[in-house]
Amino acid sequence: MMLLQLLVLFFSCSTAATSDSVYGPFLRCLSDNIKPNYHISNIVYGPQNSSFAKLVQDYIKNPRFNTSTTRKPLLLVTPTNESQVSATIICAKKIDVQLRIRSGGHDYEGISYVSNVPFIILDMFNLRSIDINIKDETAWVQSGATLGELYYRIWEKSKVHGYPAGVCPTVGVGGHISGGGYGNMLRKFGLTVDNLLDARIVDVKGRILDRKGMGKDLFWAITGGGAASFGVVTAYKIKLVRVPPVVTVFKVMKTLEENVTDIVYRWQFLANKVADDLFIRVLIQPGTKKDKIMNSEKESADQGMTVKVSFIALFLGDSDGLVSVMKSQFPELGLTKQDCTEMSWIQSILYWANYDNGTSEKVLLERNSDALNFNKRKSDYLKTPIPKDGLEGLWKMIMKLGKAGMVFNAYGGKMSTISQSKTPFPHRKGNIFKIQYFANWKEGGPEAENKYITQTRFLYNYMTPFVSKNPREAYLNYRDFDIGVTDNGNNTYHQAKVYGLKYFKGNFDRLVKVKTAVDPENFFRSQQSIPPLPSSQ
Repeated sequence: MMLLQLLVLFFSCSTAATSDSVYGPFLRCLSDNIKPNYHISNIVYGPQNSSFAKLVQDYIKNPRFNTSTTRKPLLLVTPTNESQVSATIICAKKIDVQLRIRSGGHDYEGISYVSNVPFIILDMFNLRSIDINIKDETAWVQSGATLGELYYRIWEKSKVHGYPAGVCPTVGVGGHISGGGYGNMLRKFGLTVDNLLDARIVDVKGRILDRKGMGKDLFWAITGGGAASFGVVTAYKIKLVRVPPVVTVFKVMKTLEENVTDIVYRWQFLANKVADDLFIRVLIQPGTKKDKIMNSEKESADQGMTVKVSFIALFLGDSDGLVSVMKSQFPELGLTKQDCTEMSWIQSILYWANYDNGTSEKVLLERNSDALNFNKRKSDYLKTPIPKDGLEGLWKMIMKLGKAGMVFNAYGGKMSTISQSKTPFPHRKGNIFKIQYFANWKEGGPEAENKYITQTRFLYNYMTPFVSKNPREAYLNYRDFDIGVTDNGNNTYHQAKVYGLKYFKGNFDRLVKVKTAVDPENFFRSQQSIPPLPSSQ
């Protein structure tokens, strides 16, 4: 224990010393590149600043990457305008320090705020202005805004407009959109990037470029290829979509004792074929029979393990229309009008984010309202239904593991009409649903971390025969180092191709060509970034 404490102390002192040696040259460089420069010290924080630790931790959404031994940034830069972003890039290059770009901190492997080499965090949280134009149904939103803030500002201006993005309000706009973010309206309107009109990016030379200035190839790359490999996106121009005044939601839970195998099996055949206005998510997690007893006195007092399967839906219409669709296309669930709740679109955002009924819409403006849990995520895509015996084996696995679960997100609709090469996001036609594997836990320490991460890997391995192959596809915004990483050394391209083909399929090499053109020296890099081609190629 004493040796561990000494090592932590040594590491902390070494980091502080390095920070001190970087702070002065970095600040002088900023002064040379920002005019007027009299407020520069207000946006740069070193470890000796009393606000440094809090600012670093504010947007760490996964405590796995906030331990005493986690490498901390040398500096934190919190720009308030694009020229400061430009100067930060120029100066980080000049002093040869790696830059990590953070917009919300929800990246599942901590890429935006953790590195295995000395680094600076460029935190975008001050760049969060949102300009809504209802007349032309567009909005400019800066990368540091959250989805909740965006949804609230749209709702302020119109009760019949929305944006098809994620269901977690504290996710940062920048990373979410650049990775091809999706939400519960993807079957009707597609992804965030399918509703993108323009963007502003600061490139490796510090130039501030819009869509015309950056050119079609770079614009294509940042619409689903992960912008942090190519520059710093400061804002996006998005296309708003029309939503009805009344939408309908439901959540129906079934267990093994309620014929859940047959219901899930049937859902697979219609998930991507039902009306485009309907999105049904399937949440699968372990539980005890006691969970169901609370809702029904008829249940047995047996409190053994079971599997809980929740069918959670958004329908862009009223409850009569939803019940009609369900009776004709998915009668096996037994949905009734009593299971349905009508509400406005903005209220459905609160519902999907698990807020209580009656919660004020203003909660969407809270940037740090999450209950923080340690977590791990993985992903897959399914193109052919899992047979019943496969589902039954899956239930046994989930009960045996006891913690890890899965989410099935239905595809089809608009997603099936868009070419896989239109954006870097390739997972389009042919997918029934996307799978997210998850584990959330509260215990700290390596033993708990290994235990629960291993559970997600067991589920992932079990699903191998049923999911996509050659490559086994994965979703960029569910970052997962298990599928490959690069050390950004001499073999970077070949290392990156392992995970790159999973995330981007045939679009990977086009992304590499864009990277080679705009950042040949690989300044913008991480463990899963897009690499440039080797200089010999």
